[in-house]
Amino acid sequence: MVETSIWMQKVEADPGHSQWYIERFRAMASAGDDLAGEARFVDAMAPRGARILDAGCGPGRVGGYLASAGHQVVGVDVDPALIAAAEQDHPGPRWLVGDLAELDLPARGIADPFDIVVSAGNVMTFLAPSTRIRVLARLRAHLADDGRAVIGFGAGRDYEFSQFFDDVAAAGLTPDLLLSAWDVRPFTDDSDFLVALLRSA
Repeated sequence: MVETSIWMQKVEADPGHSQWYIERFRAMASAGDDLAGEARFVDAMAPRGARILDAGCGPGRVGGYLASAGHQVVGVDVDPALIAAAEQDHPGPRWLVGDLAELDLPARGIADPFDIVVSAGNVMTFLAPSTRIRVLARLRAHLADDGRAVIGFGAGRDYEFSQFFDDVAAAGLTPDLLLSAWDVRPFTDDSDFLVALLRSA
């Protein structure tokens, strides 16, 4: 058993948290807000018809967009309520409930590795700290030999970027490119957001 994620600790403390999160993004989508910046970035770096793993997919906004762009998408999230919303709002991808720290898609009948693994929406900061390296290693294990992972999260969430870089190395990954936003701005020492493109070391 692995330590319960910070996200599920929030859900246990407030059973309405998941539905609040789902409705928040539904309202933003209805208002016409641009919710596809991360997905456009991933689509631009992906070969056509790529196999993409949306790790910590939430209610499916990133994976749903990528599936509509013609990619083969599998989304995994620890929260069953978010997966139910993804299935309802974004049919097409294969949505699965699962803890990223125990990710083993071949055991669930999904044997082929992925061209890209994307983890957007501050997923890394909602993991239990004791599982961070393990999650990164499980993501690496699901990459194709020439595959890449792209992970984005903000500063000020109890996960220093320097610690993340140490964890990346410990998990057998190495950075290819570091950005400070999904719109491809360079990463600097003053950046308050990180988008890291990673490959197997």
